[in-house]
Amino acid sequence: MVTLARELDEELKISVDIVEDAYDFCRYEYDFGFVNLTTFICHLKYGEPQLTEHLQYCWLYPSQLDQLEWAPADVPTVKKLMSEFEGDL
Repeated sequence: MVTLARELDEELKISVDIVEDAYDFCRYEYDFGFVNLTTFICHLKYGEPQLTEHLQYCWLYPSQLDQLEWAPADVPTVKKLMSEFEGDL
């Protein structure tokens, strides 16, 4: 988790608290091989994201996540977030 916090600091210039237990894990097979994704819930401590490696960002409620186009490997976790936090604003 130290690596995740460091990456968020380096790439977005934000500091977060990371929930220790992994929220979700997904293994997805693409034509080039497998991708393993582990998702952690993070809470912003301070900082406004600054784009150093990315083109844009946006804050969304869980109910709005389906407004974006996700990579196939992300879809199971997006669906889980939307179902577990349904109705949260």
